Amino acid sequence: MNFKNIIKEFLIVFQIDLTKNIKYDRLTRIILKQNLKNNFNCIDVGCHKGEILDLILRYAPEGKHFGFEPIPDLYSELKKKYNHNVNIYPYALSDRNGESKFHLVKNALAYSGINRRSYKVKNPEIEEISVQVKTLDEIIPTNKSIQLVKIDVEGGEFGVLKGAKNLLLTNKPIVIFEFGKGASDYYGTSPIDIFDFITKEIGYNIYSLKSFINKNDPMSKVEFERCYNTNSEYYFIASI
Repeated sequence: MNFKNIIKEFLIVFQIDLTKNIKYDRLTRIILKQNLKNNFNCIDVGCHKGEILDLILRYAPEGKHFGFEPIPDLYSELKKKYNHNVNIYPYALSDRNGESKFHLVKNALAYSGINRRSYKVKNPEIEEISVQVKTLDEIIPTNKSIQLVKIDVEGGEFGVLKGAKNLLLTNKPIVIFEFGKGASDYYGTSPIDIFDFITKEIGYNIYSLKSFINKNDPMSKVEFERCYNTNSEYYFIASI
């Protein structure tokens, strides 16, 4: 564990939320610990370096898990890191199959995605690469029960959700997803699009991470739209 990760772990353990991302990491850990069982099966869309997969394996060590990471170098490292109970795929996920340009931000890999977006880094070094695009409904076996899905794809989450509609309707997993201005709007996705799909087509409710942990009431459409427009929240839970 490098020094940066040691500091991050210290902040999470002692509940020092210096940044919103630190807070989200801490709350995500609580949600996984509270809701995963040893044999639950999970999906991590946008694995990056495997931070969430590591937690999934901690709380569901006997489950069969699926990870997706289209950035070639990160995919290679993930393949080396994980054993037989994690299937790692080099695909970008959406609601279609085929090939796509993918914008690799070489000096800020976490911002990489199918579409360009706004970047909180000076002089982003962007390389266009080609990736395969798949849907979750195509890849995940229909007889495999899934209890949790995490989606962090820098604006392309609506496509991932639409491409997993059958999986979501069949399995009713908890979904942890990022959705924020500066990313999703570059995909032409509005908060109304996401809210209506999740609540009407899938039959889920939407919560902030904190409200889900505290078992508060789900968000209204107005509240969800306000969170998006003000950027007061950009990580959410979708659940029955």
